[in-house]
Amino acid sequence: MRFAFAGIDFLGDVFETLLAKGWEPVKLFSRPCDGIYDFNDVTLARARSLRLPVQMSRILPADLAGLKAMDCDVLVVAGYPWLITGWERHLPYAVNFHPSPLPLGRGPYPLFQAILDDLQEWGMTVHALEPAFDTGAILAQKRFPLSRAETHDTLLAKCQMAAKAIAAELAEDLPRLWREAAPQGPGTYWPRVTQSQRSVDWTGRVQDVLRTIRAFGSIEAFAQIDSRYVYVWEATGWEEPHRYRPGTLVHRHRRHLVAAASDGFVQISGWSPYAPGPSRRS
Repeated sequence: MRFAFAGIDFLGDVFETLLAKGWEPVKLFSRPCDGIYDFNDVTLARARSLRLPVQMSRILPADLAGLKAMDCDVLVVAGYPWLITGWERHLPYAVNFHPSPLPLGRGPYPLFQAILDDLQEWGMTVHALEPAFDTGAILAQKRFPLSRAETHDTLLAKCQMAAKAIAAELAEDLPRLWREAAPQGPGTYWPRVTQSQRSVDWTGRVQDVLRTIRAFGSIEAFAQIDSRYVYVWEATGWEEPHRYRPGTLVHRHRRHLVAAASDGFVQISGWSPYAPGPSRRS
């Protein structure tokens, strides 16, 4: 199969898996990344080593016509933010890798919400591109359990590993998977998380506070401790009756901060000061 890839390092292993399976790349579509939470340097370097044309702007109808002129068979989308329509006139296949067990969790980035909602199962899906985001017929899906200690970073790794397995399956028999693809039916759309969802609510229980911190992992939750604002990525806690106001800093040792929740204490061991200016993306 001759294919074009649209994505970034988030699911860059899909690109590598298809290459390893003998698929022939014709072009890379990517997008600007902030180099803090979004990266594409590995994918770009790989494409350039293969002497592929690289496009950093949104895919337009003329670009799809260009893929047809290259005898491209399939457009593979994995971590690309822009809606792609009208591909049917130019390509036999176009698929998207989405990090949720569709039709649950349509939307730009559902991993945070999966942990915030304390779900017990998650998954990765590849589906046909449709004019609406994440609604196309499902070609393949892998589901896996979530632990009670799941973090954003462990969930991301599970999704990436599942995506590689699905990419290998896709490479083996795309035409059959396409013919047998199952319509999704009704589903749920999860918008991008809000600043409020990303913020620690100290009036909640210890387990609720820790879940919020785990849900964002290295992307970092946002917390106010007394009058100080910090980004948090690692914490532990325990239940213990007390009379402190929630959010009070009750103890500090070196860089470890202990704050009061409603039913106990949370020790923050991974944090950085809040820096006014361009906000950190969620």
